[in-house]
Amino acid sequence: MRVVLAYSGGLDTSIILKWLIEQYDAEVIAYTADVGQGDEVEEAREKALRTGAVEAIAEDLRVSFVTDYVFPALRANAIYEWYYLLGTALARPVIAKGMVRVAEELGADAIAHGATGKGNDQVRFELSAYALKPDIRVIAPWREWDMKGRADLVAYARDRGIPIPVTPEKPYSMDANMLHISYEGGVLEDPWEAPPKNMFRLTVAPEDAPDEPEWVTITYRNGDPVAIDGVELSPAEILVKMNELGGRHGVGRVDIVENRFVGMKSRGVYETPGGTILQHAHKAVESITLDREVAHLRDELVPRYAEMVYNGFWFAPEREALQAFMDNIQDRVSGDARLRIYKGQVTVEGRRSDRRHALYDQATVTFEEDDVYDQADAAGFIRLQGLRLRTLAERRLGEGE
Repeated sequence: MRVVLAYSGGLDTSIILKWLIEQYDAEVIAYTADVGQGDEVEEAREKALRTGAVEAIAEDLRVSFVTDYVFPALRANAIYEWYYLLGTALARPVIAKGMVRVAEELGADAIAHGATGKGNDQVRFELSAYALKPDIRVIAPWREWDMKGRADLVAYARDRGIPIPVTPEKPYSMDANMLHISYEGGVLEDPWEAPPKNMFRLTVAPEDAPDEPEWVTITYRNGDPVAIDGVELSPAEILVKMNELGGRHGVGRVDIVENRFVGMKSRGVYETPGGTILQHAHKAVESITLDREVAHLRDELVPRYAEMVYNGFWFAPEREALQAFMDNIQDRVSGDARLRIYKGQVTVEGRRSDRRHALYDQATVTFEEDDVYDQADAAGFIRLQGLRLRTLAERRLGEGE
């Protein structure tokens, strides 16, 4: 039996690799997708071979991750429960797609993952895999073995000489990619407990950020950022540059208790510096280019879109249909946003667009004399808007209410 394992090199997947060999007598192909976690990729590949994998593949998916997953979500202003910019949820479908492709190319019988039976990732991996290959077999060890928690895993690893990346000094799990780093578990399971001050990797504490603000101008074309301070860059380069800017100014830290798809509440702490800046810039350009009713309709759909992505339905027809709508209305969203970055805050200080795209008309809104808007027209508008309110008030007064 040949199994493609989504392998990070962490505690869970290191144990799973050995467990698949022992339990299934499997040839394990370790698959590590590089979505921006840095040096961990090559370290994981080497560790997989030492732990018993017959092959270890490290695939660079950074460009596809940003272009085909992160940017579509940013075009939709996707944010789950008003705080979470979906960093982990967006990475899972691109990884699953890579695993399915490798399984087909190498003739594997199944894929496997290290997501627990309590989490969202099991759903995201498996729904993505089934959407791409309906007959794929999925092995989820956390739903099969008799190990109950981290203590059992640590004991298993020590018995078999597997290096343990989790220590008492760092008792939480971490997941990194180009959009964010997430932290959960361990000391963070108590929602009253503050995150350890030395935990954060992408951002400085806002109080330790520079005492002088920094400004950046981001240029948008059809809803996507294409240039920073006048210099055109690729999607991946833009995200990296914004991560650096946001990181040194303490932007993008979020500490939330969210509602998992499987039914429980979970505390998560996130760092999303670049994504936070880009979301503010995008909304600024939209504010002067999108029609009011179109923008309001889109805003009603954002929670649904975010929920689809969070719950693992990236490849589902409803997400694809909604994406088509989100992308269609972005045809007008071209222009520049100027932002002030200072001690954890992103402040929009300017936005502009050319006459082809801008719906903001200074000649109409000016408080000075103009020949565009007849202020007397507002009287009839208000009278008609108030008709139903006046009618209701008359009835109430007549009934002695």
